[in-house]
Amino acid sequence: MNKGQSLSAEQRSKTVLSVVLGIICIIYVLPVLTVVLNSFKVNTFVKTDTFAIPTGEMWAGFQNFIKGMTFGNYPFWKSVLYSTMITILSTGLILLFTSMAAWYIARVNSVVCKGIYFLCVFSMVVPFQMVMFTLSKTADKLHLNTPWTIPIVYLGFGAGLAIFMFVGFVKSIPLEIEEAASIDGCGPLRTFFLVVFPMLKPTMISVGILEIMWVWNDYLLPYLVLDINKYRTIPIHIQYLKGSYGTVDLGATMALILLSIIPVIIFYLACQKHIIKGVAAGAVKG
Repeated sequence: MNKGQSLSAEQRSKTVLSVVLGIICIIYVLPVLTVVLNSFKVNTFVKTDTFAIPTGEMWAGFQNFIKGMTFGNYPFWKSVLYSTMITILSTGLILLFTSMAAWYIARVNSVVCKGIYFLCVFSMVVPFQMVMFTLSKTADKLHLNTPWTIPIVYLGFGAGLAIFMFVGFVKSIPLEIEEAASIDGCGPLRTFFLVVFPMLKPTMISVGILEIMWVWNDYLLPYLVLDINKYRTIPIHIQYLKGSYGTVDLGATMALILLSIIPVIIFYLACQKHIIKGVAAGAVKG
């Protein structure tokens, strides 16, 4: 086979690969596109003309958004407030405590630390459904069933992935840097916050982005733990868009779903390069 034939075969393989990846992208984008289309449709056409472009009598404008935000006796702005507060507090706790734990695990080479590390890694493969009923009962007994205490529960569930990534990155940091700080008079806390913590930025950003997307979109844990008559996150608020006899306004539901995913999509697109850098730094170097 000559050089021209090999180049032609390589171009064909690239073309086939591009077509396959393009089809996969369309499959992934299709559900989001469906939500966008149906959020601007009159409710009666959402079921009958799901994939049609909303024109003419199908077009509902922004009425679905207004109805979704004003439906029922629970204000939508409270759900936004609770979701934002829970997401920020949970992510902050996870980043702070797991980074400190990962630094200790990576630097103290003991059997106990190795056992804790493997338990954290094992927690990533345990399905939430196995522990959800026990967890909800425990959260009630410990009074962790409020928006300002449920971040402690999220800390437990988010610690596995965070510690796995942080440990891998800490192992790539030269120990001589910390030894130099210790010689200069820094104790463990000052060494961590003044020397190690700034160097964790790539993995910190990556873990933070992943945890934010997880907590913001989570439905099951707040539904099991929180008192939904008092505290509703955005996913729970959307689930309660029901009228009499259990009828659901699908147009308003799609509108609120669109409002809930727009911040996450924008946030992810703006920070996706940091996710790749953080994963590579935390998983490959370690």
